[in-house]
This record gives sequence, structure tokens and C-alpha cells, in this order.
Amino acid sequence: MTERFIRQPGAPGPRRIAAVAAGAIPVEAELPAGGRLLDTVAELVARHGAESACLALTGGGFGPFGYVIPALSPDATHAAFYSAPRRPPGITRLDVGAITVGWRDGAPFFHCHALWTEVDGTLGCGHVLPEETFIAAPIRATGAALVGARFKAAQDEETGFKLFSPVATGTRLPAHAIPGVALRLAPNQDLVRTLEKAAAEARLGRAAVRGGVASTIGARFTDAPPIVGFATELLVTRGIVGAASELDIAIVDLEGRIGTGRVVVGENPVLMTFEGFLEAV
Repeated sequence: MTERFIRQPGAPGPRRIAAVAAGAIPVEAELPAGGRLLDTVAELVARHGAESACLALTGGGFGPFGYVIPALSPDATHAAFYSAPRRPPGITRLDVGAITVGWRDGAPFFHCHALWTEVDGTLGCGHVLPEETFIAAPIRATGAALVGARFKAAQDEETGFKLFSPVATGTRLPAHAIPGVALRLAPNQDLVRTLEKAAAEARLGRAAVRGGVASTIGARFTDAPPIVGFATELLVTRGIVGAASELDIAIVDLEGRIGTGRVVVGENPVLMTFEGFLEAV
């Protein structure tokens, strides 16, 4: 079991797993070129009669495009922070992204981490800026639109950040909705073990991870060298939890080092947050 631990600026809250039962409406759509990513995904979610979604984005491209990677905090108000915005020229080809579509300050918002290739061939990974990112080539969106829960950004006293967490909407679930649970995990607990615990408490048995936007204290892989920087941004590229859990990720640390692979169960503690949806399979 890992002993990696990062002290946050605020006291740990009593609820280490924020979980809200919800139904998933399957999403499979093409996001057309030309619009801002934020507006386009918000429209997609609304078309599915939902207020939130946990999605995978694949293919296509961004341009204009803005992002940040992790950085040291300039003061004691956060355990880690963000770099200055980076804006690669031309069209950036998207490999894969994980996105949580929710609400912040009364308007649609998203939290997205992605892996991409820039016009000069440079591989990049990081936190996509909602206000600065436009779709330059059509992107495939798949995953779960959520009924009965939505992600809402609120100030988190422990980390000092405004973070997405699920809240119940009271909406009646349609008969065709797939049962599951919307989640936010708090810092300093193992990512996979805590997802397993959440799935067990929701009586889901074996569950697929939809979306999956997070940060961990570095990363330990079964099939790749470790990422040693303590501050990271990661996205789940494939995840099954329950018996024989498997979680594949892409991740970047504060030195810009990128890793991809399957994580070692019990060796990857959450740094700031994890948010996603566990869907019964």
C-alpha cells in the first residue's frame, strides 16, 4: 500500500466519497467543427434531457486551443496549482479526453483532461480551458448523460479549489436508464480501492468508469515507468472496477512528463479530486 500523502491547506472534510445514485442515458454523437467546445457539449447534454454528463472524447481536433498543466503553488493557499495558459498554434489533434459536463455559477461548465498531438508532432496532456477551446475537426463523444444527479462546482475548503461534486436533482429516472452512481473522491485515498468501495456501497457489482477526470500524487503503472512528480492531471481512458479492477490512464506531471498505462491497484492516491460515473455492467 502506498504511503504517499500530500497535506492540503484545509482540514479534511468528513465525507471522503461524495456519491449520488443516478441513471445513465448512453451518448454516442459527433461534435461538429466550428463551435466552442463548452457550448457544443452543453447542447449535447441538453438534447439528452440531462444536466450533466461523463464522456470520452476521441479523434478530431482543437483550434484555437488553450490548456494548463500542474505547477507548484505560489503560496500556501493550495498544495499545488496550474501553469500559465499554453496555446499551441494551428490545429491540435485530439487523441483522447475525459470530460465532466456540469454547472458552475449557474451556467454550464466542464472539467476536461486530454491527451493530444500538436501540429509539430509534440505529444501533450493537461487541463483543457473551457473558455479558450474550439472544435477544429469533428470529435466523437461517447459515455453517459446523467439523470437524477448533476455535477455542480462549489468551493472545497480542504483543497482551496472550486470543484465539481455530484448533487441529486430529484428527477425521476426513465425506464431505459442504466443504474449507476455519480462520484467525487476527496484527497489522499487510493483511486482504485476507493472506486471499488463506492461501487460496492452502491451495490453495482462490476462497474464501468465513465468520464474520469482526476489528479493523483504521481502514478505507479503495471506496464510503464512511474510518473514521479507529485502534482498531476489525469484522465481515465478505460476503467472497470469490482472483481479484478483495471484502470488505464493518461497523466501529466508538473515537469510536463507524460505517462500512459494501467495503474497499480493500491498505489495511486488522489491529490485533489476524482470525478466520474460508475455504470453497472
